[in-house]
Amino acid sequence: MKRFLKHNGLTLFFLAALVLALIGQALTGLEVYNDRQVVQGGPRVGLLDYLTSSEFAVDVTENWQSEYLQFFLYIFVTVWLVQRGSPESKKPGEEGTESDREQHTGRHARASSPEAVRSGGLRELVFSRSLGLVMATIFVLSWLIQSLTGWVAHNAERLGDHQDTLSWFGYLASAEFWNRTLQNWQSEFLAVASMAAFSIYLRQRGSPESKPVGSSHDATGVEG
Repeated sequence: MKRFLKHNGLTLFFLAALVLALIGQALTGLEVYNDRQVVQGGPRVGLLDYLTSSEFAVDVTENWQSEYLQFFLYIFVTVWLVQRGSPESKKPGEEGTESDREQHTGRHARASSPEAVRSGGLRELVFSRSLGLVMATIFVLSWLIQSLTGWVAHNAERLGDHQDTLSWFGYLASAEFWNRTLQNWQSEFLAVASMAAFSIYLRQRGSPESKPVGSSHDATGVEG
């Protein structure tokens, strides 16, 4: 067990942080929701009712979709775009999908390579792009769930204000939907751009996300 915890500490830490954050969001979100219900003359709801509501679902999924959009774009564009001096970037001149020799694929596959790589063909083709495909799929699904739950929550508010409800496509074209969506997207894009730029000139000793402390500012694709 100790070995498992040590070897998977990074993933387990962030999964535990996720659970704690979700619990905190659920409890505080429930209070905010019930305060609004009281003001509007509606009944207070219990925790289980809130957790299964569109109100809670849209708040969760709108953050998830923006995070996975960030990951997908970063994984994809770093194949072709570089940032001189950043450990997060390839070196200038190394743009592209690289050769079979560099990627240990085709006849350059090793005995320790994944089975999909050694099998070749379609399996290798899909596997060679599987990380981006999974991130893109999670983004699309999260975005779809966000749009549906946001649509339900938005129509509930409109009914409470004695307004006509919107169709799903009407909600997708509304300022309400894109205001919520773009608020999350812009923060993710800023965070990625900041990380790429700050890591050129700043260091964090011992972190693989940083260059070694003594590396020059021009060093690119070098991790600590």
